[in-house]
Amino acid sequence: MIHRANHIISRINQLAAISEDEKGITRRYGTPAALEAGRRLRQWMQNAGLHTRVDAIGNIRGRWPSATPNAKTFVIASHLDTVVNAGRWDGPLGVLAGLDILEHFIRENRTFPFHLELIAFCDEEGARFHTTYLGSKTLAGSLDPATLQRRDDQGMTLAAAITAIGGDPTRLAAEALPPEQWLGYFELHIEQGPILWEKKIPVAPVTAIAGQVRAELRFTGEAGHAGTVPPSMRHDALCAAAEFILTVENFARNSAADAGPPVLATVGKLSIPNAASNVIPGETTLSLDIRSADEASLESAHKHLRAAATTIAEHRSLTLHWNPIQSAAPVTCDPSLTTLLATAIRAAGIESLPLVSGAGHDAVPISALAPVSMLFVRCYKGISHNPAEHVEAEDLAAALAVAEKFICNLEEIVNHGDLRTNPIRR
Repeated sequence: MIHRANHIISRINQLAAISEDEKGITRRYGTPAALEAGRRLRQWMQNAGLHTRVDAIGNIRGRWPSATPNAKTFVIASHLDTVVNAGRWDGPLGVLAGLDILEHFIRENRTFPFHLELIAFCDEEGARFHTTYLGSKTLAGSLDPATLQRRDDQGMTLAAAITAIGGDPTRLAAEALPPEQWLGYFELHIEQGPILWEKKIPVAPVTAIAGQVRAELRFTGEAGHAGTVPPSMRHDALCAAAEFILTVENFARNSAADAGPPVLATVGKLSIPNAASNVIPGETTLSLDIRSADEASLESAHKHLRAAATTIAEHRSLTLHWNPIQSAAPVTCDPSLTTLLATAIRAAGIESLPLVSGAGHDAVPISALAPVSMLFVRCYKGISHNPAEHVEAEDLAAALAVAEKFICNLEEIVNHGDLRTNPIRR
């Protein structure tokens, strides 16, 4: 397995060299770098013997068909796009590990009673059009047509970008895999958190994916001269933003200390138009990201923080504009698939430590129509969305062994039709 892990790492490094800029790793949807990475991956898929194609939005798809009549499809997937100045493992690890697993099965002349389809989603991060899961929503048939009118920072619409890369925005609905054709979905991904690193465990099953609420806030006051307006007469939008940021921090800390379901809340962006050192800020825009695996806690946090922002604005005689950006409910991974995954982990002599993902994944839109499962792989100090992202070959080898055993366990269940004791919904 170590030899295979090192082969995957070599491919990871080859993709990491394909970037929009020379100083880091950036591959946003539809850019020349993203297209080149897709071409490289598709060639590897073809060399493995998969039936490959690029669908209407740009997902790279490689299919290994089953000879079983009326077989369903088991999808192995992750994404190739990145955030700006990314690490090399987030996304590509799942795609390239999946490819290696299929290559191994093909070399062994293994046959399965279900189709295996490897998919590299074209846009999970949303770095260009500021909307996530474009590729997986297309596969799930849930991409809102209004999204096609979203514009990037240069003013190009998503529809125009799809056309520019040779896709077809009018055929997106036809790319969906209908619910009755799904057997399940599996995504292998770095943890993006420190738990496995601290506990020295190479892999873990994911039981749930946290829901998210994202909003953009704008405090509007009155700009003024920094040297002439007394503090009691100021309407400083930046001070309101600062008060709100600390409110968010305290709320998240108190949530972590409570006995209830944890809630994470973060302000990650702050913008001051026409900023100058001698001007009282008249307007400040900031982001809010709230996450929890418990839907009630997520909604409660959203209401609480919105009310807090309103109170801050009123107290300071400012105007608050609250713009919802995104909302996604928590997702529970399929219990039967997760049990199969945990069984494979224990068979490899590894402690099975169930984890909840605080990060979003392509499994989220897929979960609306198919059973989903995820395997986390330990990463260096839990660092992600950062050039310091790293996975050790030994941990990757463990992930390959577990994933292969998991798929073989699934084969046994399908062959025996034993879905009563090991039910897979739908």
